[in-house]
Amino acid sequence: MPHSQTSAPRDSRVGVRLARGASPWLLPTVATAALSLARARRSRRAAAIAVPTTALAAGMLWFFRDPEREIASGRVISPADGVVQSIMPWKDGRTRVAIFMSPLNVHVNRAPLAGTVTSVEHIPGGFVPAFNKESENNERVVWHFDTELGDIEMVQIAGAVARRIVPYIPQGTKVEQGDRIGLIRFGSRVDIYLPEGVEVAVEVGQTTTAGVTRIDRD
Repeated sequence: MPHSQTSAPRDSRVGVRLARGASPWLLPTVATAALSLARARRSRRAAAIAVPTTALAAGMLWFFRDPEREIASGRVISPADGVVQSIMPWKDGRTRVAIFMSPLNVHVNRAPLAGTVTSVEHIPGGFVPAFNKESENNERVVWHFDTELGDIEMVQIAGAVARRIVPYIPQGTKVEQGDRIGLIRFGSRVDIYLPEGVEVAVEVGQTTTAGVTRIDRD
């Protein structure tokens, strides 16, 4: 993979934009809705088609929203919007925090710590629902960050609906905490592995917000 030493831009305002990587889904849907609406006055058939296509386009705009956020302080912040699905001690002493993302969540993921991306690895796999135990073998992208806490691993996992993971930045990129790093289309799951000795501050069932919710405790 190419190397870059450019840091990703920081959020400087509060607002909403559309996620990078949404256009292959969004543009055809919006174009179809616009065409149906333009023809609706002249054709009952077009008018009937305009209702579901417009609703679908509106849903796509909602699904692919990418709000600007004031990034929270703390050593480790949530990389994803969603609900904490599980907190599991790992054999090597780390703790895995799994965050389930529904189709209604924001799908853009953010860097949990400042550091350098040391690897971005795509691993092919299945597409079972992300809440299923067998989702461990799903399509996924494994990230490693060199940070002040050492190596931090984060995994984006595709699900039954999310069939594409779109990394935004390559290996070698320096990131600030909370920078956008990638998109999982239509949600799924994001796992982050906290180093040994780092205490988890969230609980199973708790809602998290990417770039805002702190997931470790001092």
